[in-house]
Amino acid sequence: MAAKKPQAKSPQKKKSGPKTRKQKILRFLLKAILWFIGITVFLVIVFKWVPIPWTPLMTIRGMETRKDGKEYVSRHDWVPIEEISVNMQKAVIASEDGNFLTHNGFDFNAIQKAMANNEKGKKIKGGSTISQQTAKNVFLWQGRSYIRKGLEAYFTVLIEVIWGKERIMEVYLNSIEMGDGVYGVEAASEYWYNKKASALTKREAAGIAAILPSPRRFKASHSSNYIERRKTRIMKHMGYVRKLEY
Repeated sequence: MAAKKPQAKSPQKKKSGPKTRKQKILRFLLKAILWFIGITVFLVIVFKWVPIPWTPLMTIRGMETRKDGKEYVSRHDWVPIEEISVNMQKAVIASEDGNFLTHNGFDFNAIQKAMANNEKGKKIKGGSTISQQTAKNVFLWQGRSYIRKGLEAYFTVLIEVIWGKERIMEVYLNSIEMGDGVYGVEAASEYWYNKKASALTKREAAGIAAILPSPRRFKASHSSNYIERRKTRIMKHMGYVRKLEY
């Protein structure tokens, strides 16, 4: 009687257990993080040289206006920093970020003061620097969530390292909201004073800087008493910003 040949064992399929699924998820997250870093670094490098054509806030404002049934009119004219009055540059430093030229993107003393004021129940005031505001305006959305603040810190570090102070100031002054549908200092100068940004006087620059906390609420020209007092205070502080060395 012939001996039976041993039957070949069929290959067993590997079980996809919890450990394998976890590894897949980790690999996916790692790839997503690497792609995010690569894309964001690429964008920051590009915008070191290329003018910012639009910001997320411009899109949001347009959507808000269209919901009201109104036609959205946006003014935004990019100009190089050489065509922006030194008065304007000093005015925003004096009003928004006195340590802009010396910090590395974050003013921790200002943050501590803001936190102390908030704890005392005073009016909520942030400690955001010009660098942080630029990162938020160019790359992110408005809001106070921890995710957005974390991304803001990330982009702040990138632009400080890749752009430098002069480019940050140039982008900031060309991108921020300076009136209802008015973005950037060139459009603001034409809108408020009928002149070029290069021709702004000390008081006119202080006027634009004075409305930055609420540019759609206040007027830079024919201002309220509150804004006039802010202008005077900003002009006084501008005297301490003696020389712009980026």
